[in-house]
Amino acid sequence: MPLWQRTQVQEVLPGMIAMTAKRTSYRWQFAARFRRRAFGWKSQPAIRRVKEAVSEIKKAARKDPILAAEGAVRFLEKVSPALEHVDSSSGAIGTAVNHAIAALVPVIATAPADGATRDRWLERLYEAHANDEIPYIELLADDWGELCATKETASSWADRLLGVTRMALSPDPSLRGFYHGTTACLSALFTAERHDEILELVNADLIWPYKSWAVKALAAQGKKAEAIRYAEACRSPWASDGEIDQLCEEILLSSGQVDEAYRRYGPTANRAGTYLAWFRTVKRKYPHKDPRSILSDLVERTPGEEGKWFAAAKDVKLLDEAIALANRTPTDPRTLIRAARDFAGENPAFAVEAGMAALRWLVAGYGYEITGADVWAAYSHTMKAAAPQGSVETTRQRIRALVASETFGERFVTKVLGRELGLSSK
Repeated sequence: MPLWQRTQVQEVLPGMIAMTAKRTSYRWQFAARFRRRAFGWKSQPAIRRVKEAVSEIKKAARKDPILAAEGAVRFLEKVSPALEHVDSSSGAIGTAVNHAIAALVPVIATAPADGATRDRWLERLYEAHANDEIPYIELLADDWGELCATKETASSWADRLLGVTRMALSPDPSLRGFYHGTTACLSALFTAERHDEILELVNADLIWPYKSWAVKALAAQGKKAEAIRYAEACRSPWASDGEIDQLCEEILLSSGQVDEAYRRYGPTANRAGTYLAWFRTVKRKYPHKDPRSILSDLVERTPGEEGKWFAAAKDVKLLDEAIALANRTPTDPRTLIRAARDFAGENPAFAVEAGMAALRWLVAGYGYEITGADVWAAYSHTMKAAAPQGSVETTRQRIRALVASETFGERFVTKVLGRELGLSSK
């Protein structure tokens, strides 16, 4: 080695050794909190700790990406054993871990680690995935190719997992069975661009999560129309229509066929946790579409649930449409009460109608754990909004007639407002 190279090594090596030692001795705050069976049955404390761990790791990533990736690997090793006793029936803790995986996979995948370091991370993650009994980190396999970071590493992992995967996906019932590494193998093959092998592996009549990799492989080969036909052919009672729609939409969007993507899949591929979030997701993905048209398409696809689109219509100031929707089918009274309160000054006519709709559904017995305070809020916000319009007495008479028609249960609304409206609560 030339003298100048030896000098450079001598200058750099101590710093590298010091950095490695620092990373090895770094004390992660989350590590002590994620001992095996560390959490009881309540999910909220565990969810909070999961979010704190992700924040700690992402903060470290801003200064030292390799340290952060090491922390992410350590968290993924420890999270499932720590959550063994947590009540997962609501799905909240599972969702929190899935979000953590989505946040941490890029941290590991993009870290500028050498091959030996990445190999150690992958071995540890593979063992954690194999021991994931609940399972909480099952989705990690979907990102295995990304975690490999290079085509060469992904191809090496594909070769390692291919034999057992081939048997697991065999059409021969005597060979076929579950293998936790199947999805990881397909993901690695995809990153390695070994698309034909994916198509050959999932050729048998298999479930959608495996078939989806064939769709991705066909699309990656430029056979996008064939990929969509393949995906459509996979529809069955055991396949997720939403996932099929999402993948087909993604393929069309990647081809620049935006209008076709919206027409065929836009309204159905973007379902979210709430109707408002659903509307916003579609609107954000298709900004050229008129919000009124998007709302109409979504309402059309959810017959009998028109009232649930009230908040979406209000969000884009389609106020007439919002009131019409709120009066078609049951709408959450508290949502309507908040609208009456918030628009009393800005648009009192809308506020009055929102309040009237709230009272209508309260009289009909709708709403979860409704209290007298909710009923009074609906009445007072409606009357307050009526004042700027000069329609106080007219609005009061409308409310009186509505409450007088109450027959549901013990006539709770009448008991709350009866004296105010001059009605008998008996």
